[in-house]
Amino acid sequence: MALMDFIKKQFIDIIQWTEDSDGTLAWRFPMADMEIQYGASLTVRESQMAVFVNEGKVADVFGPGMYKLTTQTIPVLTYLKNWDKLFESPFKSEVYFFSTRQQVDQKWGTPQPITVRDKDFGAVRLRAFGNYAFKLVDPKLFHTEVSGTRASYTVAEIDGQLRGLVLQNISVAIASSGIPFLDLAANQILFAEALRKQLDPEFAKLGLKVEQLTVQSLSLPEELQKILDQKIGMGMVGNDMAKFMQYQTAQAIPKMAEGAAGAGGGGSVVGDAMGLGAGVAMGQVLAQSLQAGLGGMNQPAMSSVAASAGMAGAAAASGIKPDEVMATLEKLAELKSKGILTEEEFATKKAELLKKLV
Repeated sequence: MALMDFIKKQFIDIIQWTEDSDGTLAWRFPMADMEIQYGASLTVRESQMAVFVNEGKVADVFGPGMYKLTTQTIPVLTYLKNWDKLFESPFKSEVYFFSTRQQVDQKWGTPQPITVRDKDFGAVRLRAFGNYAFKLVDPKLFHTEVSGTRASYTVAEIDGQLRGLVLQNISVAIASSGIPFLDLAANQILFAEALRKQLDPEFAKLGLKVEQLTVQSLSLPEELQKILDQKIGMGMVGNDMAKFMQYQTAQAIPKMAEGAAGAGGGGSVVGDAMGLGAGVAMGQVLAQSLQAGLGGMNQPAMSSVAASAGMAGAAAASGIKPDEVMATLEKLAELKSKGILTEEEFATKKAELLKKLV
């Protein structure tokens, strides 16, 4: 009876996997009640690897090629008994195939702005997104740590975990890249490479490897974007401070006009104080421009232009109340922190305003 049961069994003599769709990382060869014939052929194609599991333990890992399954190719099976001591025995084991080709165009991004630390600006919130490609490089580790004995395991099932690893390591990658925060948007390739290197050991714990990673967009907060725009403007004029002051004045003139129109001729103390700073800066620009154009001639006339601009601003700032003075100082301090006013200009305006309190 036992002999008849054995003869009725189906034996597998060809084991292979022809991937019929994308996105599958691991696939178990269907065994049902069948057993692998001794000497069966195992075919592993390019971009695949196979793991042979016997009695719950990984017996061997096979790369691309064709193999005859015997106790010589799988030494761990040498303890199996021969059937009736006349023929090599078939064996009941499992074979798992793994796709090692690149899984491309995997999306990552920040659903909400994330907070990162920058040495110049402290805590900053940013948004970024891009894509990456990865592949499976250690099927044994992936089998024991991730996919297990499941019939199949897909990219979609591990996608959330991988995207979480990307987001978790963004701030560390920014710190290790050494790229100034304001330069990140202009150095996306360097940032992407720093992030990929940061992710390598995290993916390796799962038997995976990041092949490529791109940063397609990186959005800075509005305040820092304005500073970046100013920095770009400075780059356009180079290190010529006279040209930079002209650039700053040109940026300030429309805002001064809007403030004057909105005040209906009366104006606020904050607007007047800002006008004071802009007036002094404009006087300096005019003086420097005239000096450059006339070769240093007629300096008294240029000084009078700057003095007139400063006096006009000071006259507009008369009658300041204590609380208005404090509000004005806070606004001027903000302009200084953004690089619009120099330390010397801020100190001058501060001294002038504090005199109004005496």
